[in-house]
Amino acid sequence: MIVENLSRQKPFITKDGSEIRSILDRTNAPVENQSLAEARVSTGGATERHYHKLSEEIYFILEGRGVMEIDGSEQEVGAGDAILIPPGAWHTIRAQEDLRFLCCCAPPYSHEDTYLS
Repeated sequence: MIVENLSRQKPFITKDGSEIRSILDRTNAPVENQSLAEARVSTGGATERHYHKLSEEIYFILEGRGVMEIDGSEQEVGAGDAILIPPGAWHTIRAQEDLRFLCCCAPPYSHEDTYLS
């Protein structure tokens, strides 16, 4: 059985500029097909617009409000919202207030699969 606690995970900055803490991924568990992380974007901040060739992502907003942009379409998002980001879709999230969200990636997140504009 593998159990990891968020409080024991060290934050790092992803290629798109967001601060994340991996909860379960290839770095701390025998994960093969997905990854789960907590991400944070401070008020007024945003992730750099990017896409993933391979990974499908799901964001689940835990706290805060922001604007999600996927392939030029924008929508306000907040606590309780789940957002599907298909592989190949350009995307960014801008924080109108401090955002904290879960990010699930399948296959697992990697810097090598993150392409910036």
